[in-house]
Amino acid sequence: MMKNTLGKQERLKSRKLIEKLYQEGNSVKTFPLRMMYIQTTHTSDFPCQVGVSVPKRNFKLAVHRNRIKRLMRETYRLQKQIVYNNLDEPYVFMISYLGREEWTYEELYKKMEKLLTLFINEVKNKKDEAI
Repeated sequence: MMKNTLGKQERLKSRKLIEKLYQEGNSVKTFPLRMMYIQTTHTSDFPCQVGVSVPKRNFKLAVHRNRIKRLMRETYRLQKQIVYNNLDEPYVFMISYLGREEWTYEELYKKMEKLLTLFINEVKNKKDEAI
C-alpha cells in the first residue's frame, strides 16, 4: 500500500533536471494544466519527481500563485497512484497552470485526473511505437 504523501524526494528541485526538461521534454495538455515530461534517471527512490508552477504574468499576487500551487500539489498527491501503477522507468515532470483565473479545487481535481491519464496513454503509445 502506497502512502498518499508528497515528500522532499518526490519533488523536482534540481536546476539541471528542470533545464533538461524544458529543452528536451514533451508535453500533454488539458486546459488549464500542462505537463512537461521527460524520461530520465534521477536521485530519488520514487518513480517520478514532480514540480508545479504558476506564471507571475497571469497572477501578480504571490498569495494567489501559492494557493493555486497548493491546490495542484494536493490534487496530484491524491491521484499519483494513477502514474505510479503504470510506469516502469523513472520520469521527471513539471505541471504548469495556464489559466488566467483561479479554478475551484473540484475542477482542478478532475483536470489533474484527466492530465495524468493522458500522460500515461502518451507514454504507453510511445513505448508501443518503439517496439
